Amino acid sequence: MAPNHNVRVRAQAAIRGAASALAALACLALHPGASAQEPAPFTQDEIRAILAHGPWPVPLANDPGNRVSGKREAVEFGERLFFDQRLSGSGKFSCGSCHVPERNWTDNRTRGQAAADVDRNTPTLMNVRMGRRFGWDGAADSLPAQSVRPILSARELGATTRHVAELMRRDEQLSCRYRKTFGASPSATDDYTVLADVGKALAAFQETFETPPTPFDRFRNALARGEPIKPWIYSEAAQRGARLFVGKGTCSSCHSGPNFSSGELRDNGFSVYAAKGRPDPGNNGAFKVPTLRHLFLTAPYGHHGEVATLSDAVRHYSERGSREVRPLNLTAGEQTDLVVFLESISTFSNPWRPDDLNRCR
Repeated sequence: MAPNHNVRVRAQAAIRGAASALAALACLALHPGASAQEPAPFTQDEIRAILAHGPWPVPLANDPGNRVSGKREAVEFGERLFFDQRLSGSGKFSCGSCHVPERNWTDNRTRGQAAADVDRNTPTLMNVRMGRRFGWDGAADSLPAQSVRPILSARELGATTRHVAELMRRDEQLSCRYRKTFGASPSATDDYTVLADVGKALAAFQETFETPPTPFDRFRNALARGEPIKPWIYSEAAQRGARLFVGKGTCSSCHSGPNFSSGELRDNGFSVYAAKGRPDPGNNGAFKVPTLRHLFLTAPYGHHGEVATLSDAVRHYSERGSREVRPLNLTAGEQTDLVVFLESISTFSNPWRPDDLNRCR
């Protein structure tokens, strides 16, 4: 099934309007009189719930299951591999074809498109290092394993184990970087080990994708210090949205912790059909809870990309819900406040810059 054009157009329009929307939000913060209702002071329970979403960033140890995690040689090798179209069977696609740095490591399409149309939306890779399960269906239990899946998928990069191993052996620069990273020549290593090592290098690179602090984090830190929250620090609408997020909306029961994701699989009430008559059951109808950081810049939403804007997503949970999430029955004003809060977990800064990789010798 071809991607829903209307959803994609609406999502792209939302992203193009992001700068003006956040500028308007800043103006609202500077004019508290424009707010419909001044928020009441937070209760101790609300403060504890809000503080649980930080501090940010979270220092993480290297992945104990990846012996090259955190190694500069592995990060550089992984960066080279991530954007190398020769890794695909056709030579036309790379990991970076769908996970575009300038689009916060997604592609802003309804469904992914590579060797063929993919049934699922391309998830952002921001903060992927914090995951415990990987892929919308949680099928991979490590980032290196997840990094290999699209390489071998006929709908994505469409390569084979032999293709990847032979590329590492015949290309002088890739062979050199492999040797410097893993201490062995790919020519002296079996195909399956070479493929697994490619996954480890790709994972080491992806571990560096981290969102910077956001307006929410500054609000959260001020709250932790016991400072009064002035509207020019964090808008009154965002404060009311924060109260909804940890309270009436029960959003934090799934979108928990500093990364705003439990990492678990949940049924959120979105369609389990990739196309008419073709089910996409995920894990018995459940899909992984995504991070909400940088959410404003990664539309469209949902595992099938069927939700164009944050307002649409909030409306879904307010009116429809699912077998696991009851309808929230939010008022129009509450929905607006919740959207403003969700926008505050984003920032337009993209800290990643391509390395000027020298030739490997």
